[in-house]
Amino acid sequence: MKMKKLGVVLAAGVLAASLALFGCSSNSTAGNDTKKDDSAKADTSYTLVKDGTLTMGTSADYPPFENLENGEAVGFDVDLCKAVADELGLKFEVVNNQFDSLLTGLAAGGKFDVVLAGMTVEPEREELADFTDTYYVDDQAVAVMKDGAITKDNAKEELNKAGVIIAVQSGTTGETYCRENFPNATIQPYGNSTDSFAAMQAGQATAVCTNAAVVKKMLSEAYSDAQVVLEVATGEEYAIAVNKDNPELTKAINEAIKKLQDDGTVEKLAAKWLG
Repeated sequence: MKMKKLGVVLAAGVLAASLALFGCSSNSTAGNDTKKDDSAKADTSYTLVKDGTLTMGTSADYPPFENLENGEAVGFDVDLCKAVADELGLKFEVVNNQFDSLLTGLAAGGKFDVVLAGMTVEPEREELADFTDTYYVDDQAVAVMKDGAITKDNAKEELNKAGVIIAVQSGTTGETYCRENFPNATIQPYGNSTDSFAAMQAGQATAVCTNAAVVKKMLSEAYSDAQVVLEVATGEEYAIAVNKDNPELTKAINEAIKKLQDDGTVEKLAAKWLG
């Protein structure tokens, strides 16, 4: 979870079919309980964990992509998946899991049909799941508390020193980036990004590293006493993960997202959540 300029890559014409998913229910029939009955076509070639419902696996602690508000999952990824489900003629549900368990849960089957979690496509992850084409591109960013010794001018050097503790979310590209680029620092994984920021504010960590959109969102809403000292153009491509055994679901999702791109829905959702 680079610096082309933080923004949505609305990859028009994108999303080549190659996602799949283990479903443990009977084959689905797109068109059930939907507002798009006239356009959704019945499809019995893919499976779903729950008939008539697209179940999204996520880690709802990663605003603005997914977060819990009053117990409900909200965010860019959530709205995007809802729109995809609507295009497929399906109901929609969210299952919240820890980030580093999402792809193994998807591969095992029975929990959810797709994973949207601000997830970057990487070779290691492609061994566990198939991915759609890119729907967003992000970078890495590092935040520290204001008025400390680490500044924008010295961040690269100061972060790579013994005694520095960098909080990251376990299993993310932020963790990978820090281990590769700050070998002298202590990289401290947490189960979610919220705990990473809380650790920094409490003085248990020197800095937090995660995707730039998340850092900026957290600082604007909850951590105004922190600042970004480093942004790195990693150009990470977010995509939807699906179990490898369900290629027809991938194909259907790709077609749905193409429609949502063409009619401006993806762009509107990006403006709503990402500014």
